[in-house]
Amino acid sequence: MAAHAVHIDPDTGITELVGQLASDSKRLVRDEILLGKLEVKESIRTGARGVLWLSMAFGIAVIALVALTITFVTLIGRLADGNYWVGALVTGVIEVGLGVFLLLRGVRRFGEPSYTLGESREEIRETAAWVARERAS
Repeated sequence: MAAHAVHIDPDTGITELVGQLASDSKRLVRDEILLGKLEVKESIRTGARGVLWLSMAFGIAVIALVALTITFVTLIGRLADGNYWVGALVTGVIEVGLGVFLLLRGVRRFGEPSYTLGESREEIRETAAWVARERAS
C-alpha cells in the first residue's frame, strides 16, 4: 500500500481536520476488514481443495493398503508353513508400528505452520509506521 501525500489547507479548522481524520480512519478500518475477509476466503478455498485431494488419495490408499496387507499375510503365512495366522500377526504388528510412526510425525508437523493472516499483519505494520511518520512531521 503506497502512502499518499496529504495536502492540508492552513485555513482548515480543527473540527474539519478531526472530521477528515475520522473519515480516513473509517475507510482504513473498512479496507483492513475487507483485506482480512479476502484472505480468509482464499484460505478456505485453498483448504477445501486440499481436503478434496486428500480424501481422494485416502480412498485410493485404503484400497491399495488392503491389497498389500492381504499379499503380506499370504506371503508370510506361506513362509510359516501355511500358518496364515502368523502372517496376519506379523503384518498387523508392522502396520500398527508404521501407523504410530506416521501419526507422531503428522502431529509434530501439524504444529509447525503459522495460520495467521500475514498480509493483514503487514498492512497493520505499514499503517502504524505511516501514522508514526505523519505524527512526527
